[in-house]
Amino acid sequence: MSSDLLVNSSAMTALLALNQTQQSLNTYENQVSTGLAISGAKDNAAYWSIATSMSSQVDSLNAVSSALSESAALLSTMNTALQQTVTVVNNIKTDLQTASNLVNEGDTADLAKTQSDINSQIQSLLSLGQSTNVNGVNFLMASSGATVNLLASYNPTSGAQFITIDTGSTTALFNTASTAATTGILGSSGAASGLSVLNFNVTGASAGAIANMLTDIGSVLNSVTSAGSVVGAAQNNVTEQQNFISNLTDSLTSAVGSLVDADMNQASTKISALQVQQQLGVQALSIANSNTQLILKLFGL
Repeated sequence: MSSDLLVNSSAMTALLALNQTQQSLNTYENQVSTGLAISGAKDNAAYWSIATSMSSQVDSLNAVSSALSESAALLSTMNTALQQTVTVVNNIKTDLQTASNLVNEGDTADLAKTQSDINSQIQSLLSLGQSTNVNGVNFLMASSGATVNLLASYNPTSGAQFITIDTGSTTALFNTASTAATTGILGSSGAASGLSVLNFNVTGASAGAIANMLTDIGSVLNSVTSAGSVVGAAQNNVTEQQNFISNLTDSLTSAVGSLVDADMNQASTKISALQVQQQLGVQALSIANSNTQLILKLFGL
């Protein structure tokens, strides 16, 4: 076997193997430090592209989830207010029945007391309408014909999907915060009495007039109950969408992980093996470089 002073093939081979070991070691150390087997397009262009697209969709779904949470809070607040409205309207109905009994018994002197209670209930209704506000949105005090669009879901192909509620015809109790309101469930004049609930007055009223008010209060109760049904249906829709978005987000997140996440057990095992291989490579390079020293001995140096 000849020796070449200018080209040490053995050392070159040992150095190449050592460099390759170091590159592999760097790769697995990077996986352990980042937790990712594919951190960029250079690692695997196809998988990186797919994972990036999925991650973008997850970000969009997270935004939708936040919007759904806001919609759920809004609907829950409105539904609670409508349930309370039913209670207050029922109280007014009870007062009207009391007033009807007083008139039939000829005890009109106590009608003022009954009217006082009705006025108190009306103030409660006005308070409900004014205070039921979530982030600037109030279904109970809306203009006639107004609609509210609540974000329901997101599709990467078709975009955002919405739940539309016509507040003017379904949920608005009145349009302004006063007894002069002339729109909405409570502000509109009843067909029988010609009065809105916010303007009911039994003082000096005849039995027939109170009977008409009772007829109208029954219609109002039906309308408020229907409004509650509209809001309740929207709540169910939002809840279903929240569950779907949550499951879809988990599924996509898992899919992204399966594409780009590193196998930490495998990576740590590889690092241990490569460290041993690196030590052996250093030793092999040392041996290869020492071969040239033998030539000096041939010359007695």
